[in-house]
Amino acid sequence: MNREDLIATEEICVRYKVEHQFISSLFESGIIEIVKIEEVEYIPQEHLSEFEKMMRLHRDLDINLEGLEAISHLLRQIRQLQKDNRRLRNRLGLYE
Repeated sequence: MNREDLIATEEICVRYKVEHQFISSLFESGIIEIVKIEEVEYIPQEHLSEFEKMMRLHRDLDINLEGLEAISHLLRQIRQLQKDNRRLRNRLGLYE
């Protein structure tokens, strides 16, 4: 993973005006990934959209960490079901 693909958590705290504890809580819950390089924590760019989504849910709708965990889990399940559905439709297309 290139450093260009990583964003320092301190920069995210400043840019999005969130506490580092919130980012740590999301990491501990398995919602986002944190990479530590030379004692500096980074969030991979591919996890930034998930962070933004959870931050908005937390701020705008006042959803607590447990609620964010449940939402994240359900969204992952939906993505997996959509992927399975797409795969099955493609297989079915072979027989039509």
